[in-house]
Amino acid sequence: MSIVKPNKLGVISGPGSEAFTSRVLKHLRKLYTTRYKKLSSALAKRHEMSEFEILKFVTLMEDLNNKRIPHRKPSSTFQVPSLEIPVRYTKFANGEVKSEVLQSVRGLRVFIIYDLSIQYPVNIFGPDEPEALSINDHLMFLYNTINAVNVAGAESVQLVLPSYPYSRQHKKSGREALTASWFGHICEYMGVDRIITLDIHSREIENSFNTLRLENLHASYQILLQLKKLVSFDDPELMVVSPDTGAILRNKFYAESLHKPLALLYKERDYSRISRNANNTNIKVVKLLGEVEGKTVFMADDMIGTGGTILTAMGEIMRCGAKKIICAISLPFFNQNSIEVFDQAYREGIFYRIIGTNAVYHDQTLLGKEWYIHTDVSDLFARIISRLHHGRSLSPLLDNRKFIQNLIHVDTDKKDKDKGV
Repeated sequence: MSIVKPNKLGVISGPGSEAFTSRVLKHLRKLYTTRYKKLSSALAKRHEMSEFEILKFVTLMEDLNNKRIPHRKPSSTFQVPSLEIPVRYTKFANGEVKSEVLQSVRGLRVFIIYDLSIQYPVNIFGPDEPEALSINDHLMFLYNTINAVNVAGAESVQLVLPSYPYSRQHKKSGREALTASWFGHICEYMGVDRIITLDIHSREIENSFNTLRLENLHASYQILLQLKKLVSFDDPELMVVSPDTGAILRNKFYAESLHKPLALLYKERDYSRISRNANNTNIKVVKLLGEVEGKTVFMADDMIGTGGTILTAMGEIMRCGAKKIICAISLPFFNQNSIEVFDQAYREGIFYRIIGTNAVYHDQTLLGKEWYIHTDVSDLFARIISRLHHGRSLSPLLDNRKFIQNLIHVDTDKKDKDKGV
C-alpha cells in the first residue's frame, strides 16, 4: 500500500468530539501533503520524471482504486481525501440512542475518535437543546456506532479513546466488578481490533484481552515542550516529585530524561470513604520522602478528577519548603467544582502552573485561567492512525525518549552557544 494516499481510511467523530477530531484530521491532511511533496520530489529525480508526471500517475492509481468511475477532470495539485465519515446521533425521549452512518464505509478501515469523558452539552438529533450526557450515555453511542459500522461492511474498526473509560476500576479488593477489562471485552466481542488511548491508569488492563490490542500513547514530549517555556532544564534547583506510589514510574521517566533528582510522596487512604470533591478526600496521611527545600518542583500524574489528591500532594510539598510547583496532567477532567477549588489554591500560592492536554475537551472556563496551560496531542494521534493504516512501526511514537533527548540537548546546546562555549 502506498504511504502517500490514505485509501480505505475513514474517520468518525463521536458526539462532542468534533473539535478534537477536526484537529486530528487537519494533522492527517498536513501529514499526507508533506509526505507527498517529499516523495514526489525524490521520485522525480530518481526516475527522471517531472513532478507533474508523478501526480498524473498517482491520480491514475487513485482512479483505478476508486469505487466509482471518475468523470471530472483531475486536479492539478495533490488532494488528500476528506477521510471524515458523517454520522447522525439520535437520542429518543425514553433515553435510547441510535447511530446512523450517512456514507458508505464498505471495505474501509474505520477509526472512531470519541472523548467519552466530555462533560459539556453536546449537539445530538432529538433534544431541542444541546444536552450533557453521562459517560454511560456516551458508551451506548459508542457501542451503537461500532455495530453500525460493522453492519455497513467496514473492513475493520479501531477506537481512538483519549481517555479509557472506567480505567480506575482495574483491580478489586472485595465483591466488585473489574469494569476496565469488562469494557475491553465488550469491544473485543463487537469486533474492535484495537483501542488507542493516552496514559492509561494501569497497564494491567491490556493483559486481560485475547485478540484486542491496546496502544498506550504518552504525552510526555508535548508536556515537556510546554515545561521548557516555563523553566530551564539546566536549572540546578529543578527536581521531580511523584505525587504517589502509583505515579512513580511516570515521574521516574521524567527524572531520568531531565537528569534531575526524584522524590516521592507516600499517602495512606481510608478506602471506606469516597472522595466527594477536592476538599473532602479519603487521604489520611501524607509523607514526603526526599528534600524539596528551595526547589522548583515538577510533578506528573495521569488524571485530575476532583483534584483533591493532587492538591493535597502540592500542599504538603509547599509546606516542606518548595519554591514553586508545576504539575503535568495527561487527562485533566476537572470534575464538579474542582476548577473553582484550583482557583483558590492558586491564589493561596499552592502551585504555579498546571499543564494539561486537549485529550479532554474544555472551554474557556478552564482554558482562560492564568494557571492553566494546555498542550495539543492531536498530532500524536494523527501520526499513530497513519502508521497503523499503512502497517508501519509504532515504536518511534510509543517510545519517545529519543525525541525528548533531542529536545533537551537542543536547549542545552543553545545555552552553550549563547555563552560562547
